[in-house]
Amino acid sequence: MATKVARTGIKREKGWLYYLDKKGHVSRAKMARGGGKPSRVKPQLVQKADVEREDGFLYFIDKQGDVARTKMARRGRPARRKTAVRRKKAVRKTTRKKATTRKKATTRKKATSRKKATTKRKTARKKTTRKKTAAKRPARKTARRKTARKTTRRKTARRR
Repeated sequence: MATKVARTGIKREKGWLYYLDKKGHVSRAKMARGGGKPSRVKPQLVQKADVEREDGFLYFIDKQGDVARTKMARRGRPARRKTAVRRKKAVRKTTRKKATTRKKATTRKKATSRKKATTKRKTARKKTTRKKTAAKRPARKTARRKTARKTTRRKTARRR
């Protein structure tokens, strides 16, 4: 929910972008439309508002033409706390990894031997299906060649 900071009552014009500038005054700039050359118009001061900004708020010109603000949507915690939490988690993970490395090594060997056996079966099945399809392809090619020969014979016969 937005709260009004200053009442200015600005009437907006089409094609202009209205905003609160660094000094706290309402300004406007020509909007770039149509993808053509950018206009060289400098931002214009519309009205002096003398608004002092606070961190964590977004300032804008509302529908009534007044200066309003709303709390910025920020995810998670502040940046300082995030880095401290990440460090703690990294320390915990390294201690856990050292204890479990021996167990994982034995389970990996068993799993890889099972995977190899299943992949060998799959490749054997694939080879048999490839042989069947390979036998069909040359037959089609020979049929095409025969029809091509017939057409060339007809053409040569017509020329004579």
